[in-house]
Amino acid sequence: MTIAIAQILDQLKRVKGPELTGNIVDLGLVSEIVAQGDQISFSISVPPQLVGQLEPLRAAAERAALATPGVARAQVTLTTDQAVADPAPQPVRSAPTASQADALPPPMQKRTAPAAPVPGAKAPVPGIDAIIAVASGKGGVGKSTTSVNIALALQASGLRVGILDADIYGPSMPRLLGLSGRTQSGDDRMLIPHEAYGLKVMSMGSIVDEETATAWRGPMVMQALTQMLRQVAWGELDVLIVDMPPGTGDAQLTLSQNVPLAGAVIVSTPQDLALIDARKGLKMFRKVDVPILGIVENMSYFLCPDCGGQQAVFGHGGARSEAERIGVLFLGEVPLVMAIRETSDGGKPIVVADPDGEQARIYQNIAQGMWTRLSEERMLAGGRG
Repeated sequence: MTIAIAQILDQLKRVKGPELTGNIVDLGLVSEIVAQGDQISFSISVPPQLVGQLEPLRAAAERAALATPGVARAQVTLTTDQAVADPAPQPVRSAPTASQADALPPPMQKRTAPAAPVPGAKAPVPGIDAIIAVASGKGGVGKSTTSVNIALALQASGLRVGILDADIYGPSMPRLLGLSGRTQSGDDRMLIPHEAYGLKVMSMGSIVDEETATAWRGPMVMQALTQMLRQVAWGELDVLIVDMPPGTGDAQLTLSQNVPLAGAVIVSTPQDLALIDARKGLKMFRKVDVPILGIVENMSYFLCPDCGGQQAVFGHGGARSEAERIGVLFLGEVPLVMAIRETSDGGKPIVVADPDGEQARIYQNIAQGMWTRLSEERMLAGGRG
C-alpha cells in the first residue's frame, strides 16, 4: 500500500502549533515527510525557548501520523526553528533509554556516549583531512553506486580513502563491495573498519544482518551515526566519502550541522521529479555553509549493449541545465549500462572490475573534477581567512 503524503498532512493539521494557535502544517513547521515502506519520518520546527515544554506536541503529531492509512511506524523529532537558518542550534532529542541502548548491535553496546557537540562547532575527526558528502534529494537515483565508484577512483589516484555508509535503514556498501563478516572492536573499544579494494569501510550493514529491519527512533540513529564516524579506527585518510541517507530530513540536516564537511556532491537522474528533490538537497547544504562541489547526472541515458545507440529513458541533460542555472560545477553524466549494474551487484564496482574501460573513465573524471573543485574551495577559504 502506497502511503499518501497528502493524507498524512491532513492528519497533522489536527495538531495545534506551539502557541496553541493554527496548526503545525499551515504554520510551516513540518519538514519534508520521508516514507519508506510503512514507516515515515519527519521533524517539527519549534521555538528554542519552548523546546522543553513541547514533547506533548511531538507525541500528538506522532499519533496523528499513525492514524493515516498504511502508516505503521512514525519517527517524529523536534528541531529548533533556527536549525536551518543558523547552524548553531542542534536537534532536540533525549538520550537513548537503557532499553534502546540494549537494542543496539553488540559492537555498539556498552560504549561511552559520544560527547554532545558544542553548538555551532563542527569538531574534526582525527586523522581525516577532508570529509565529502555524496547526497541525493530522494532514493533510487544510484547515489550509493556513485559514491563507491567515486571513492574507488580517488583511491586509484593515490589518495588514502574511506567510505562511511550513513544510510542506517538501507545500507548498501557491504553488497557493493562484496564484504562479509561483522564489524569488530579493538582493544581500545574503537570499531575496526572493513577494507575492500584499498578502501576503509564502515556500514550498519556490517553490524546487523542484511535482512534485519533497523526500526530505530531518532536518538538511536544519531548515536549510531556518531559512533560510526567518530569511534572508528580510520587511521590517516586524505578523504572520507559519506554516502548520505536519501532525502533532506532530520538525520541529513543533523549530519550536515555536526560533521565538518569539506563539500558535497549531489546525484540526480535527469527527470524533473528527481531534480525537484535534488534542489532541496542543494539548499540544505548551502544553508549550513557546506560548499557544493558539483552535480552528477546518473542514468543519464541508456546505452544499448547491441547497437551502441543512446536512448533518453529518463530524459537527458536536466542535471547539467540545473547546474548551469544555479552556478555550480557539472561533474559529468553516467549512462545506464548493464556493466555498472552487474559489477555493483557482484561486489566489484566497475572502477575496479574494468579500470581501463569507458565507464570507469567517467567515474575517474567525476572524481578528478570533484577533487579539483575541493582544492579551489580550500584556497578560497584560506584567502578569506
